[in-house]
Amino acid sequence: MLRKLTILPALLLVAGLSAQTPPKPSAAPPFQIDKPKVEAYLRHLFVWPSAIQMSISDPVPSDVAGLYQFRMRAWQGDASQEETFYISSDGQKIIRGTSFELAKNPFKEDLDKLKTEYQPNFGTPGAPVVLVEFSDFECPFCRQEAQVIRQNLLKAYPKEVRLYYMDFPLESLHPWAKAASIAGRCVFHQNASAFWDYHDWIFSHQEEISPDNLKSKVLEFASGKGIAADQLASCIDSKATENEVDNTRQMGHSLGVDQTPTLFVNGRRMVGVANFNDLQRVIDYEVEYQKTAKNAGEDCGCEVKLPAPGANPQNSAPGTLHK
Repeated sequence: MLRKLTILPALLLVAGLSAQTPPKPSAAPPFQIDKPKVEAYLRHLFVWPSAIQMSISDPVPSDVAGLYQFRMRAWQGDASQEETFYISSDGQKIIRGTSFELAKNPFKEDLDKLKTEYQPNFGTPGAPVVLVEFSDFECPFCRQEAQVIRQNLLKAYPKEVRLYYMDFPLESLHPWAKAASIAGRCVFHQNASAFWDYHDWIFSHQEEISPDNLKSKVLEFASGKGIAADQLASCIDSKATENEVDNTRQMGHSLGVDQTPTLFVNGRRMVGVANFNDLQRVIDYEVEYQKTAKNAGEDCGCEVKLPAPGANPQNSAPGTLHK
């Protein structure tokens, strides 16, 4: 009996051990790169001194077999630059460029980041070509672009285009640009169509405006425009629309916008003052291309959105670039 009693627990113990699930192999450690080495290499590539700050993201698997990708961001004041780099699995080769998927719009990555809902706009709802402009009211080059676009765009394309304006004030260069953007948004909230009067007026009066007289000049402009002066003054003083300006500026940063004006035409980036002949060539191409592709513009048929309560559908209804 004693022998049986001593053997039985041993048999049970062995059975219990054999029933256990074998341990899983430990997961492979995440791929790492030598960030200081990569940063030093990119500084040399771009001739960037230490005054320019830089960050390198952790690498993640890319959609290209055998390659990882990481984001580089560099900034100094309001100026910034972001790029995606690819790196080989041995960490020894870096590729600067963009990968494309033949089944998708080549500008899809940027189109996904362009959020046009409830932004100042003009043109035709449902247009096959959407232009998104990042601009600065104090920028002289933006004034030139504004004149080109306002004088020519709708004359050449009465039904085919819609343009959205995005505030991107460069505060380190232009001391009253952000205040002008805040004021413009205040005008927009009261009277969406009057925003474009404001847009044209402030660009044409750039030389007269200063940080000290901006508010009085804006109130002078608003007289007779169907805008309540006390409500406008309160909106300007409280900076009620500052968050909207910060949001469009952040959107620009996410797109790698680092100068004004920057224009996106169905996602295609055009930096600097647009030559209207060059702009026409791009728009004409997109008008024809979208007749069959329907992967950009507002007529892609991908989703339906309703305007905000009380919004004027001709001036402030949301626009859908694509899906």
